Amino acid sequence: MAFKVDLDVFAGPLDLLLYLVKKHEVDVTEVPIARVAEAFVAYLEVLEELAIDQVGEFVELASVLLEIKARALVPRPEEQEESLEPVREDLVERLLEYKQFRDAAVLLEDRAREWESRFVRSHTEELPRQGPPAEIHFADVQVWDLVGALTRVLQRQERRKPRQIIHDDTPIEVHIERIEQLLSKQGRVAFTTLFDDEMPRMRVVGIFLAALELVRRGRLTTRQDELYGEIWLEPRSPSGSEEEEAS
Repeated sequence: MAFKVDLDVFAGPLDLLLYLVKKHEVDVTEVPIARVAEAFVAYLEVLEELAIDQVGEFVELASVLLEIKARALVPRPEEQEESLEPVREDLVERLLEYKQFRDAAVLLEDRAREWESRFVRSHTEELPRQGPPAEIHFADVQVWDLVGALTRVLQRQERRKPRQIIHDDTPIEVHIERIEQLLSKQGRVAFTTLFDDEMPRMRVVGIFLAALELVRRGRLTTRQDELYGEIWLEPRSPSGSEEEEAS
């Protein structure tokens, strides 16, 4: 059974590039191509494992990053130094444009939440009890943080033993049920403890997708207590609207 990700959580290659630029704590106009290219390819390898629908878009941007990096490190004699700049400038321009629209979208979302908190829905407009699906963009954790954590899990497995192809067709719903059982018993679960070094690669991917699906359904949130620290999975708290109405 081949997993296929159809969750609308991977916003695209420019979103990943912007995340990596921010992670390196540099200005968008000063994209560190060499470091970003290596990190981008590392994330791409995981996305290929997940077989997401839009992986081709990530491959295309990765090839651009690697080309810029290669030409900067080993320029060919017949090439002029200026020939590299238009490619880089075009990439930076695209990234700045994406950042502008993304920031505007976040601002609109914040305003929408503010209005929702001011004007409580009537009883006829109430949402189902389990709450609306959560966005995959948490206070301190983004979907790319989770992908990065998965990258480290897979790399750790790779170092411990050679990769083995082991068939595992466990349904996603089974992994979802197991994660919810752990949360029910423990209250919160460290993301990395969901995996062990002996797990087949397909099972690791299945568990990761199950965690993403739980977040999408609004039944799970993620938290990171410190930068680059452990990512914790927690049950999503119910909407406070009912408590406000009761008071």
